[in-house]
Amino acid sequence: MKLLQPYNIGNLNFKNSIVMSPMTRARGEETNDLTVLYYTQRASAGLIITEGINISEQALGSPFTPGIFNPKQIAGWKQVTDAVHRNGGKIFAQLWHTGRVGHSADRNGELPVAPSAIPITGQQHFSSQGAKDYETPRELSTEEIKQVIQDYKQAAINSMAAGFDGVELHAATGYLPNQFLAESSNLRTDEYGGSIENRSRFILEVMQEMTTAIGKDKVGIKLSPSIPYNSILESEPVAVYSYLIKQLNLLPLAYIHLMNALYLPENLTQYPKDVMGVLGILTNHPIIANAGYDKESGEKELERGIAKMVSYGKLFISNPDLPKRFEINAELTEADQMTFYGGGEKGYTDYTSLHK
Repeated sequence: MKLLQPYNIGNLNFKNSIVMSPMTRARGEETNDLTVLYYTQRASAGLIITEGINISEQALGSPFTPGIFNPKQIAGWKQVTDAVHRNGGKIFAQLWHTGRVGHSADRNGELPVAPSAIPITGQQHFSSQGAKDYETPRELSTEEIKQVIQDYKQAAINSMAAGFDGVELHAATGYLPNQFLAESSNLRTDEYGGSIENRSRFILEVMQEMTTAIGKDKVGIKLSPSIPYNSILESEPVAVYSYLIKQLNLLPLAYIHLMNALYLPENLTQYPKDVMGVLGILTNHPIIANAGYDKESGEKELERGIAKMVSYGKLFISNPDLPKRFEINAELTEADQMTFYGGGEKGYTDYTSLHK
């Protein structure tokens, strides 16, 4: 089975081709013993990618989510990475700036920031005070953008100090990098707005800074070319992502984590349904295929030859030993969606593994 075969990226040796996808669990702003246990239980994955980790205080959008911008946070994540490594796993930190996907209720009264002062519509934000309509974000100045780029660089350096094997830029599903890329959320007229080249500049500068800071084969990126969530709309998504992916080919990346088209409305015909076949073929970096896979479809995706690894989200929540279950064709436990976000050990660390 290809899913169970080892895969190498540079000097990183993954014991199988199964990746634990990043998943927000909202279990607290500080890592703790439960965080350590949660990731350790899932160390049989070839690669773990953490939940989104806030790169700065400004980056915070969702309540009860962790950061990596001060010494205490770095020390907390070091306990996680040490435990995962002791159990034979590899782990990347997903670096997160939520941009306009937030609310002042959880930001000490400060408005969220974004490329342009355009709010998300048709959705609500789940804050610590309940569901709230999105606010109009504050537009970042050009100088502030340069600082955010440096915040990403510092977060990558902090991640390596915390013992991570690498980092992943969360540039998907409508968060800040995606907001710069999309024409619906970026109306800037400076070097970071307008043309596809300018709208791609923020992501490319962040990736350049991080690869320069921590080295080759240690930086990945997650992209969602066909997901219009969080009011992200493109008139020419194939052109946008083709340009971006070809420019990323010039950097020494670990991988591109590429999401399938999920819940794509019928009227959005400009979006590719076969994301791997249309855009995955453009990169010279390894592809991690994400979103909607089970054992059979994941195996089929690897047999197709475009993707080199497949990432799983919900299945890893309720099946901490997912690779073993795939190996012996064991029954999979259904996840309790009511415990996905917030709470304690219930629905987090209390799912059982099979006996060895």
